[in-house]
Amino acid sequence: MRKTLYFVLVVFLCSSTLVYAGLLDDVMKSVGSSSKGGTDDSTVAAGLKEALSIGTEKAVTNVSQVNGYFGNQMIKILMPEKIQKVADVLRKIGYQKEVDDFVLSMNRAAEKAAPKALSFFGDAIKEMTFEDARGILNGGDTSATEFFKKKTHDKIYNAFEPIISSSMNEVGVTRSYKEMMGKYESIPFMSKESVDLDHYVTTKAMDGLFYMVGQEEKKIRSDPAARVTDLLKTVFGKK
Repeated sequence: MRKTLYFVLVVFLCSSTLVYAGLLDDVMKSVGSSSKGGTDDSTVAAGLKEALSIGTEKAVTNVSQVNGYFGNQMIKILMPEKIQKVADVLRKIGYQKEVDDFVLSMNRAAEKAAPKALSFFGDAIKEMTFEDARGILNGGDTSATEFFKKKTHDKIYNAFEPIISSSMNEVGVTRSYKEMMGKYESIPFMSKESVDLDHYVTTKAMDGLFYMVGQEEKKIRSDPAARVTDLLKTVFGKK
């Protein structure tokens, strides 16, 4: 089991960018000495926390950039299902741009709010016990992601919602929504429709973020060969 823990830890660390090269070198030295019986479980757990910090920071950075949501078809926030009929009708009568602007503005709000999640991930990592680490390393493909969901979901939601609401006002989501619905409701015989935009965008923003964290975790677990380096070969040669 100890060898498995070291292996996943090293692979996780090697997925980071060169910015973290110094950290990687330090942890690898610790792993090397650990193979000789010099490092205890608490040190390994500390190394895992550092690795998870890097992984979550990468995921948050990816979704926070311009088009982090809008440009990624797997997490792009689409028209709420409840008002999809509204969008379909408006497209047919010449309001395609208004519909597109509304969808874009929802994604921009999510991209702006996403960085706020990082501190909650950081708190969860700081509170992680060695038993938590053991469960993550020996768990399924997304066990770390599930750990983060369990520890941070409600906190992130409560922090995201007011930020999303404010951001949507700033980037024009609410205005776009009102204009779009106004055009729709001005059409004879069309019934009024409504949706809780704050809740919808907040939930979709969180879904997308956790999806990206999960994708990074799966990649690390399933494709270690893509991260084999001379340094890794040296470390595992000491097993």
